[in-house]
Amino acid sequence: MSEPKNSSTVALNRKARYDYAIEEEFEAGIVLVGTEVKSLRGGRSNIIDAHAAAKGDELWLFNLQIAEYAGGNQFNHEPKRPRKLLLHKKQIKKLLGRLKVKGTTLVPLSIYFNSRGLAKVKLALATGKKQYEKRDTIKDRDWQRDKARIMRNKNG
Repeated sequence: MSEPKNSSTVALNRKARYDYAIEEEFEAGIVLVGTEVKSLRGGRSNIIDAHAAAKGDELWLFNLQIAEYAGGNQFNHEPKRPRKLLLHKKQIKKLLGRLKVKGTTLVPLSIYFNSRGLAKVKLALATGKKQYEKRDTIKDRDWQRDKARIMRNKNG
């Protein structure tokens, strides 16, 4: 599942695909306050350490850092507060059931604004990779890059 064509990506978690084996992707809304939205539109966020977890019957996003808005006043937001994720009840139940499996986690891949201007989070149901799997990922990526370079030089 990819982001819509007319969306603007705010933050990207490139490390997630390296550290985790992605099983399934979901799109979720996120509950934000005004200064958080303004700060996100300015591109001032970090999702590398973020993760989603269950809190009761709801899903929350933890460790997402959205920098304080420079033009904000005393009512500015807290940068690392937990943020509620918005999904359909069926999706939440499905995810809660899948999260009970050992080694499975919910990782944010990116944050973006959709065509309607709403902030969305692309989440992935993932399992952690072992060190040898990470080395294989690096080896495959390097081989694909070398293969493309060879083909480009051969045809050019």
